Amino acid sequence: MSGWILASLGLMPTLLAAVVMAGRGAIPGRLVAVQLALSTTVFLLMLLEFAFRQSSSLDLALALAFLGLPGTLVLVLFQERWL
Repeated sequence: MSGWILASLGLMPTLLAAVVMAGRGAIPGRLVAVQLALSTTVFLLMLLEFAFRQSSSLDLALALAFLGLPGTLVLVLFQERWL
């Protein structure tokens, strides 16, 4: 195993905790958990790009980074208006 794969495996507990917290608790805590999961996923995809040398995962990480904040803002708007 390379160091990149070990580093990406080290991020899995953080991602799992963020996903679990996004499903529980109050709304502000859920939004923070969604942002943590988003940033962890971007970093994980970048590590996997270095591990497997596939540029498509880097493209996916960049698209996720650019669309993550607007998506969270739409989620906040939805929760504020209808929940």
